Amino acid sequence: MEKSKTKVSLMHSLQLQKKGMQLWYQKEPKIFYYMFFDALLKILMPYILIYFSAQILNELGGMRRPEALFRLVLFTLFIEMTLGILQAIITWQRAKWQNLVSILNDEFYLNKMFEMDYAKFSSARIHRLRAQIKENENWSGLGLLHVLKISEDLFSAVFGIIGGAFLLLGLFRSSIPEEVTAIQWLNHPFFTLLFFIFLLLGILLPPYFMNKSESYWVLLAEESKETNRFGLFFSHYMNLAERGLDVRIYRQDKLSKKYMFDDSVDRNPHSLIARYHKGPMGIYRGLSTITTVLFSGLVYFYVGLKAWAGAFSIGLVTQYISAILALSNYISKLLESLGKTQSNAAFLSKNFELLEEPNEMYQGSLTTEKRSDRKYLITFQRVSFKYPDADTYAIKNLSMQFEIGKRFAIVGENGSGKTTFIKLLCRLYEPTEGVILLNGIDIRKYNYADYLALFSVVFQDFHLFSLTIAQNIASSTNYDEEKVQRCLTEAGLAERLTKTANGIESYLYKDFNRLGIEISGGEAQKIAIARALYKDAPFMILDEPTASLDPIAEEEIYQKFNQMIRDRTAIYISHRLSSCRFCDEILVFNQGELIQRGTHQALVNQKSEKYAELWQAQAQYYQ
Repeated sequence: MEKSKTKVSLMHSLQLQKKGMQLWYQKEPKIFYYMFFDALLKILMPYILIYFSAQILNELGGMRRPEALFRLVLFTLFIEMTLGILQAIITWQRAKWQNLVSILNDEFYLNKMFEMDYAKFSSARIHRLRAQIKENENWSGLGLLHVLKISEDLFSAVFGIIGGAFLLLGLFRSSIPEEVTAIQWLNHPFFTLLFFIFLLLGILLPPYFMNKSESYWVLLAEESKETNRFGLFFSHYMNLAERGLDVRIYRQDKLSKKYMFDDSVDRNPHSLIARYHKGPMGIYRGLSTITTVLFSGLVYFYVGLKAWAGAFSIGLVTQYISAILALSNYISKLLESLGKTQSNAAFLSKNFELLEEPNEMYQGSLTTEKRSDRKYLITFQRVSFKYPDADTYAIKNLSMQFEIGKRFAIVGENGSGKTTFIKLLCRLYEPTEGVILLNGIDIRKYNYADYLALFSVVFQDFHLFSLTIAQNIASSTNYDEEKVQRCLTEAGLAERLTKTANGIESYLYKDFNRLGIEISGGEAQKIAIARALYKDAPFMILDEPTASLDPIAEEEIYQKFNQMIRDRTAIYISHRLSSCRFCDEILVFNQGELIQRGTHQALVNQKSEKYAELWQAQAQYYQ
């Protein structure tokens, strides 16, 4: 298999790791405080036990003074108990924050996606990047989440190396007495150097082999991306209640199994990852274990031989052997952690690619000044728009003005530019050419949040939360109950509320509350209309607001339309031309251009034009 990516240098990997640590520290510094002290105590406790155990053994093998032994044992227990209590407190505090890590991780992306320019947010590149990051996290835990695990390992390794080196200070200074002539050669600097070389090899080789084994995860990431994407999709799909009918009628479980398991690179015993585990990954792991065992044998031999020859007491045998093995373990851990930073770097760079994606939309500073008279006049001047990477214009040379307080209907065939026009109006996209004015001023000069506040929109593909009806309408946990009730009444849902036990406090659906109510598509659409009314913005935009309503409910909405809109400027998008008759003016779009404008009666009398053609195509349904 060819390597799809060049290995990231260690220096660049460490820079990315540092960057990730800074990001987490800014998010919640307590995570690092508790991680730091937890690692310190976990290292300190065994080293203190090793040191005092050696002193106790020395006393037992030497003078055997009861009072000295009692003091050593008592002091050892006191230190260990104190450190144990501190560690329990730190661990308990850390656990509270550790449980929030996945939520905080999601918050990084939620905040970024919400703050991102809509044009970028809706692009395929951004959504592929977000999907890839999620797949990496679910597949191997690599990326921004792995920064915390590597940080913890680095803290432990550094503390462990310092502690182990401190306990080993006397090993190489201890000499075999001159009277033991048979192994005086162990005192020679050459053999000390030779042992030190073997010591380094024993310390460095296990993590080297382990990092070689771990490196295959990076190679497999690209191979696993597509099957992991299918797995995520189908596991989510199969758990949706609304998909239950299709799944059973068409046995879609068989189709999902094919993509999730049978053809997966990492979910069956014959997969590529399984072959790697049986091949190079397993071999490197085996070599790591073998070198560790050989190294341990060498340590026992060298320290035991020097102790047997009288270089140091029996208690120090325990100290030196434990210290060398611990030092080896923590140096290995440090090297493995450095290797993990390189393995994680390729994934972490994707995290930062998304989180550092710059916004390009100009953020104005002028306030729109909330006006009680709703006198906001919007004008399009020679506006054209082309989607990124598109060859044709979605909107071409559009010039028009919305008169304050009027009701406008926008009609046209699919792909005629109606939705694009609304996105430009709401400044979700910037015009490719031309300018949009609010009260004579370019809308780009207004504060973006202030400008968005001017619009209440019922999108065709609106979404509701599995929260209370009131919270859905107010988009907040704090709301005006009377206003919520009034908006629901205007939207035609008052009668439905009388059938619910908790009224506006009733939960929608059963995701968070077992007593949640299930509502029809038409009822959901009415709640969406009530939500738009609650915002009480000067412009009301309704995109097919009655598409899910039955004829009686649709007629009820039409009758209440003027009452709902009141003095707002309303823009109504519909494929049902009969529903446009109550509007003051109808705008007809075709292939991105505004080709007709007028009242229903005036347009329908233009027999050879587009509106009359659309009207006649639907006329049979109006008879």
